[in-house]
Order: sequence, then C-alpha cells, then structure tokens
Amino acid sequence: MNTYRAYYDSPIGFIEITSDDTFIYSCNFVEKEGCTTDLPDVLARALAQTDEYFQRERKQFNLLIAPAGTEFQQKVWLELLKIPYGETISYKDLASRIGKETAVRAVGNANGKNPVSIIIPCHRVIGSDGELVGYGGGLDRKKWLLEFEKNG
Repeated sequence: MNTYRAYYDSPIGFIEITSDDTFIYSCNFVEKEGCTTDLPDVLARALAQTDEYFQRERKQFNLLIAPAGTEFQQKVWLELLKIPYGETISYKDLASRIGKETAVRAVGNANGKNPVSIIIPCHRVIGSDGELVGYGGGLDRKKWLLEFEKNG
C-alpha cells in the first residue's frame, strides 16, 4: 500500500493529511510542514476541501475516510460526524448518543484518539459545564475552531 502525505498551511498551523490511493487515514496538526508526496485524487480533494473549510465555503467534508481504531472508537467517530457545523455537544451527550451513558470517560478517550481531526469534528465536543476540555491540537486551536464555526 502506498502512503501519501500533504500539508495545508491553516490559520492555526500546519495540517498533515495522509492517505493511500483511496482513503484518508489521518488529518492532524503538526509543528512544521513536511514534504508533500504525490497527490492521489483523494488527497487532492482533501486539500481542496480543507481550504474550502477555512475559506468558509464548506461546512461538511465529503471524503472517503478510514481511521484506524477499535469498534468502540469507530462508533464514537461516526457519531461525531453528526454534530452540525457551528454546534457543540458535551461528552455526556456523546456517550448517550451511542447508547453508553455511563462511559463518558471512554467516550472522551475515543474522542481524543480521533486521527482525522477537523474532518471528523472532535473539536465540537465540550465539557458538560460548557468548558473547553481536551483537544489533540491544543485548547487554543479548539477555541479558535469553535469561534470560527460559530461566526461563519
């Protein structure tokens, strides 16, 4: 399997997107831009859609994604895709939505292991008290993304 990488210079830092010839596997903030490899169609579309998102022209991604994770993590990530642009839910709400009301910590852990951030909008999950908690890209980026979407 060929693995490809591309980088997007977003307003809040570089984003690395990885794919094979068919699926996006990861989308994460990185400290510096690396070398972009050949761009299969799926990766070129991911870059274009990421740019459209940051230009306020796209509110939902339309890409083939295949994040690696457990069955439980996959269930959580699928539910994250249902959170509308500009809206937030709590970790408790997310646990309820997947039928695991008592598994708030496990849901938070799965949310934190999302390898396809922004595309799978894990930044839209907040604490029950409305506080911003946990985000792999850092709380400053989470706050920026939520404000960006709220004002868009």
